[in-house]
Amino acid sequence: MRDQYPFVVGIQSDLLSSLAIRRMVPLAVTELTASDLPRRLCPIIAVRKQHLMLVPFEAAPLDKRLLKTKLASVKERANDIIAAMDAVLSGF
Repeated sequence: MRDQYPFVVGIQSDLLSSLAIRRMVPLAVTELTASDLPRRLCPIIAVRKQHLMLVPFEAAPLDKRLLKTKLASVKERANDIIAAMDAVLSGF
């Protein structure tokens, strides 16, 4: 499974940091290009020189004990990630 989904992105507010779980969205390996994907729903995010597809419709809670070291920040893509989650939740 790790070969298909090598990384996850934490989307949970820091206001909830005392909880034992974190809401995470997987980043998937894809052969598709950004022009092949619905950009709003599945933005492409670069991590460690890999271009990975955000899969917001597979967001799930993970026990924070399962999470390892933070590898990178995708804060500059926050608007794209929020838009993707909004598309999943509201259809817009």
